[in-house]
Amino acid sequence: MANTETTTGNPGVVGLAGFGLTTMLLQFHNVGWCGVGPIVALGLVFGGLAQMIAGFQEFKCGNNFGYSAFVSYGSFWIALGLIFILNHFNIYHSSTTDVGWFLVGWTLYTFILWIPAMKIHGAMAVTFSLLLIGFILLDIAHFGYPELVKIAGFELMLCALSAWYMMAHAIFAQVFERDVLPVGRPWIK
Repeated sequence: MANTETTTGNPGVVGLAGFGLTTMLLQFHNVGWCGVGPIVALGLVFGGLAQMIAGFQEFKCGNNFGYSAFVSYGSFWIALGLIFILNHFNIYHSSTTDVGWFLVGWTLYTFILWIPAMKIHGAMAVTFSLLLIGFILLDIAHFGYPELVKIAGFELMLCALSAWYMMAHAIFAQVFERDVLPVGRPWIK
């Protein structure tokens, strides 16, 4: 499988895989298709640990955007998993409003990353736009409009698919040695 040339892997493919899969599974929960157990497990390991490792590898590559995004969203998944665990064992019960404020913080962080995402390429801009819209929908849902959770769930499934598209772009480009899945021009020059 591996060739004899020594090349540096792209940590973004693991970070995007972890982000996409964990985001997708949480949305399956948000629309009522699955319980919370698989989300906690996947969130701690793939969304959390693996994404953080990918982020620290991005640091070695000198990519501050990927470093910040993967380490931070990895932390998001670990924190969300801990919230679910604390609630389940009744150690500290986070109210809907508590989780709402947690999400507001992540919305603000996502807004900051959304701006440079528009300068990277079109697929990155789409992914972060969908993520930002999804967080805003979840914020509103947690402050009195719970029916928006399901709408956010379907919207964030598109975000997860967009992240996987970028992952597939990077993997396919290396394997096929050409740009099989174009990511589009940046929205900001």
